[in-house]
Formats: sequence, C-alpha cells, structure tokens
Amino acid sequence: MRHTLSALGLILLAGPLAATSAMADTFRFTAIPDEDESRLVERFTKVADYLEEQLGVDVEYVPVKSYGAAVTAFRNDQVQLAWFGGLSGVQARRLVPDSVALAQGAEDAAFTSYFIAHDSTGLESGDELPDAVEGMTFTFGAKTSTSGRLMPEHYLRQRFGADPEETFSRVGFSGDHSRTIALVEAGTYDIGAVNFSVWDAAVEDGRVDTDKVQVIWTTPSYPDYQWTLRGDADERFGDGFTDDVRQVLLDMTDPELLASFPRSGFIPADNSMYAPIEEVAENLGLVR
Repeated sequence: MRHTLSALGLILLAGPLAATSAMADTFRFTAIPDEDESRLVERFTKVADYLEEQLGVDVEYVPVKSYGAAVTAFRNDQVQLAWFGGLSGVQARRLVPDSVALAQGAEDAAFTSYFIAHDSTGLESGDELPDAVEGMTFTFGAKTSTSGRLMPEHYLRQRFGADPEETFSRVGFSGDHSRTIALVEAGTYDIGAVNFSVWDAAVEDGRVDTDKVQVIWTTPSYPDYQWTLRGDADERFGDGFTDDVRQVLLDMTDPELLASFPRSGFIPADNSMYAPIEEVAENLGLVR
C-alpha cells in the first residue's frame, strides 16, 4: 500500500481530468493541516491502514499544505474523502454537488475555541473577554480555520461590535493551531485563538509552558470537524460504498487511532448540522 502520494505534484500539473484517471483505482483522503505536518502524517497513515483493512480497497493518505489545498484536492477529485473543519467542509460541499458529511467526532457537535494569552498581559481566565484586550496584539490560526478564525472572529465581533483590526493593535494569521500556541508562548502576540483539542493535547504532552501562556476564555460551542465524502463515491467505488465508509468511520474504536485525532469516538453527521457555520461564513464573506 502507498500511504502518501509521491507523484501528486506531477498529477496536479496535468490537471483534474488527468488526476481522476490516474487515481481511479485507489481511494484517497486528506485532512486540513491544522497542526505540525509530521504529526499529521503519523496519525493519518494509521487511519489509512485502518480504512484499507476495513473497506477492502487500496487507501492512500494525501498530505496537503493548506486548508485551501485540501478543498481544491476534494473539488478536483484528487481525494474522495477529507477530514475537514466546519468551514472547509461547507466550502467543499458547495463545490462538489451531493457530497455528504458522514461522521464527526463525539466532541465536534459542541466544539469550542480557547483564547490564550501570554503571561505578561496580566489577563486571567473569565466568563467573557475583558475590555483590557483592546489594543493588544492578536493572532488567529489559518484564515479559513473554523476554530482558529471563523468562530473566534464571530464571537469577537459580538463582544466588541467591531472588526478585529479595530479591536486589536495588530492582527495576524499563524497558519495552524500549533503555531498559534508557539507565537503566544513566545510573546510574539499577546493573545491567540486556538482549537481546544489541540491545546489540551499539547498541554498533556508537555509541549506548552503554561507558566508563559494560559487560557483566558472559552467560546460558546459550535459544530466543527467532520468526515466529508464526494457525492460520486458510489459511482466510482461501487453501490453502497458511501454507507460502508460511514459505518467504518463510526466503528473506529481503537484507542490508539482515536487518540491521534484526538477524539473519543465518531458519531453520525449530516450536512444540515453545519448550517450555523455556513451562516456565519456567509456573513463574514468566507464562502461563495
């Protein structure tokens, strides 16, 4: 089995039709690059092994460099399945008719973001963001991250009635949650918005100095990550393939596999669950 696509660059250069032809015999999936690439390859290679064994087809994990690249690969049929965030899933399903959200982590139905702050700010944990954050520096994660940008910006606008650029003295985009943590810990930014599960895992693994950076606020909950499958999967891989993929994901119970997400398990999902994300994205101009 080939777990990563060494020839992907050549296939992409040849265009979507060539990519479809070249990839017809293998079921490929990707994931938004929400943290360090080496960690993603490690965790999703294990998932590829599991899917291949359970589905009885060749399965390959295709790493991508950005959230936008994950959506593009899905649109162009270079991958048929993707572990998307709430926003990237909405974007992908809008681009590929009949595509479906199959499953979400048990934690994803009520996901949250943490606002973290460097110790030098003097900010402490509270039930809402204090007025004192105004004028400080702030970093989001990736520009199309649900938990690192979309919902944090939505709640910031609700709290302060202004664009983030009006609330803070400087606003940046780190690119992923791991970088957000590192930038705030280093004092490059005073405050950042981060996926709660990435933060919790980093703290548990000892990858965060909590004497330098800590959580100051937790957002209200919202739906987030999900597995989305292209609408033409049954045509490509046989009748009932969509149902098979859904069931295999729901049956993923190996603690080691689940810890790599990290999730406690997977539960059914459908497109309608992400209507609140779509509405916020439309309001912020992040979907067409």
